Amino acid sequence: MASRGNAIARATFESRVPPFYYRPSASDCPLLREQWIRAKYERQEFAHPERQEPYSAGYREGFLWKRGRDNGQFLSRKFVLTEREGALKYFNRSDAKEPKAVMKIEHLNATFQPAKIGHPHGLQVTYLKDNSTRNIFVYHEDGKEMVDWFNALRAGPRCGAGRAGMGPRLQDQVAHRGRRGLGPTCALTPTCALTPQQTEGFRKRWFTMDDRRLMYFKDPLDAFARGEVFIGSRESGYTVLDGLPPSTQGHHWPHGITIVTPERRFLLACETESEQRAWMEALRKVVDRPMLPQEYAVEAHFKHKP
Repeated sequence: MASRGNAIARATFESRVPPFYYRPSASDCPLLREQWIRAKYERQEFAHPERQEPYSAGYREGFLWKRGRDNGQFLSRKFVLTEREGALKYFNRSDAKEPKAVMKIEHLNATFQPAKIGHPHGLQVTYLKDNSTRNIFVYHEDGKEMVDWFNALRAGPRCGAGRAGMGPRLQDQVAHRGRRGLGPTCALTPTCALTPQQTEGFRKRWFTMDDRRLMYFKDPLDAFARGEVFIGSRESGYTVLDGLPPSTQGHHWPHGITIVTPERRFLLACETESEQRAWMEALRKVVDRPMLPQEYAVEAHFKHKP
């Protein structure tokens, strides 16, 4: 360091970092920070591109421990990522000819959730099926293997991003603030109390936000969301208000949020002021962002849900 300096060292050890490779910050989980350091200095992957093959080849196949939807047990499952098809697949048996699930990468999100999953390498994968959100939870005992899977997913083709550069879908990673895309959060999503109607009682639910989809779950490890709320732009009649209507009753947490949509209001109560502030900031960022043409089609689907 004394002879070369930080700038020269970075120019050497980070000379060939792929644009899709996630650069962790101090707030990221230990796994991401450790593997970045090992990739950079120990394996020198960013100075020798041929060493990046595990996540740059466009195809990846291997076994991950996946949590069962019904019994909650983790079982070894074969996963295949193919950039040519733009899909991540998993198989219940290694010799199965047909996959149990096919997840299109353009509709996929992945976030590290070690505390939530109960393993330091735990990854939550969220994807769309029939325009509804589903979750699977996986891990691998080898930290490098898990981070390689994560960056291989980031390398795949997707709307507005890919090998050529980072689009907005790949930037923000905190689950309750995240945009659709791949984000390596290690923080837990806050739990809020929810009442869909002002006349109903509050129910404690676990929330996560994926782009403009605000989803809530009865349990953090649920495979399916109990409900989803589309968060549009201010120009389309969506607003986020601090606090709850004066007449609201039945909640035990003091820090309220009111989400106003063109059709109805959703009332949320957070346990702490810091969680309320974080949610308000995240929701308002989405509301302040103009809607893309394809997002109007998603909004229309939500409006026609039974």
